[in-house]
Amino acid sequence: MRQIPARLLLCALLIGCKSKEQSGGGTGGGQGTIVVGEVGSMTGTEATFGVSSDRAIQLASSELNAAGGIRGKQIQIIALDDEGKPEEAATAATRLIASEHVIALLGEVASTRSLFMAPKAQANKVPMVSPSSTNPKVTQVGDYIFRACFIDPFQGYVMAKFVHDNLKLSKAAILKDVRNDYSVGLAQNFTESFVRMGGKVVANESYSNGDVDFKAQLTNIRNAHPEVLYVPGYYTDVGLIARQAREAGITAPMAGGDGWDSEKLYEIGGAALEGSYFSNHYSVDDPSPRITEFVARFKKAYGGQLPDSLAAQAYDAAGMLFDAMKRATELTGPAIRDALAQTKGYKGVTGDITMDQNRNASKPAVVLKVGKGGKYEFQGRIAPEDTATGAPEGSPKKTEGNTAPNPAPGNVPTPTPMPELGATSPAAAAANTGQPQGVPSGEHPKK
Repeated sequence: MRQIPARLLLCALLIGCKSKEQSGGGTGGGQGTIVVGEVGSMTGTEATFGVSSDRAIQLASSELNAAGGIRGKQIQIIALDDEGKPEEAATAATRLIASEHVIALLGEVASTRSLFMAPKAQANKVPMVSPSSTNPKVTQVGDYIFRACFIDPFQGYVMAKFVHDNLKLSKAAILKDVRNDYSVGLAQNFTESFVRMGGKVVANESYSNGDVDFKAQLTNIRNAHPEVLYVPGYYTDVGLIARQAREAGITAPMAGGDGWDSEKLYEIGGAALEGSYFSNHYSVDDPSPRITEFVARFKKAYGGQLPDSLAAQAYDAAGMLFDAMKRATELTGPAIRDALAQTKGYKGVTGDITMDQNRNASKPAVVLKVGKGGKYEFQGRIAPEDTATGAPEGSPKKTEGNTAPNPAPGNVPTPTPMPELGATSPAAAAANTGQPQGVPSGEHPKK
């Protein structure tokens, strides 16, 4: 069955909406509720991104409501599916602001879609927190736009440092998606950092999203004899590239960024990915008590499903927003914006989060290794460059990894007056949509 697009999909069981538009958002809902909007790719090629984020946001709001909510009021999440389309993301944001009078927005994962949403939020003075959009342009839209993740320049530095300092490799090849700002930006940041550290880029090849044959580029790369192949793409592309790279005779390990993180990565690339590395926002294998507790709660709520980094970041984005709402002088857009901007040392699952002057999260990154069977093995943390010294913190640790089978459909009970999970988003149905994962389709707009 075709999923209903955001312009038509409105969450059922609404408790009521204010009929009059409010500048700067409003509490919306009934007298005892605070309405927060969520926009995500619940269906489409990158549906795993939206499903993971939605589940974590629902978990965070359920926990908050069980603890009494905010100022005696319950949080109500209204989630709309943008189908992975930037235009639908803009439509969803407009509807949530104009019709539902949400007090704030959570989303999107993808930078391209966040960039379509952000002007709507900024113009209406509605704070927007992206869990995972790493392109620097997102928060540059205006002072009401925030993110709970680090940005691409830091991610490029992280992998350059790991490859050069920890793997002791000095010759890299790059294969990037020239139609994707995320991929191009990471390639540039990796190159600048790697060369500054003394490394050399021996091949720099490109492809366009939608390509499925990379043999010509990989032949050129093989002939350059790199020690590592940096592929800053999405899991759909990376899996195909890994298989074809091994078929072309390239034995060097691959490296990449957080766009690799999906339960589908290994399903597409298989054993060709083993021994490769990517930068990410967190790992379920990180021994931090904060992370082990979050993983346990998520697994309990979702039938044993392990939370990926998209889930962890969405949980932090929601938690950071709720924390700001508690600290705000009043529940209005401008007051919540001011509280968000003052966030310092928020104890998130992905690390202690402090907003910098550009409303970006300053926090460490982790490096993961793709092990046997697709298990992600924690390699350690790398702090922002101005505070980083030496090797990544922490020791490699092999436990259950953070790959997992597709999440099983089903609802998680949430306290009244929150809508049921199935009523607020099509995330559960998206888990079994049968979306093609191995062949890119349309634009890959993450980050």
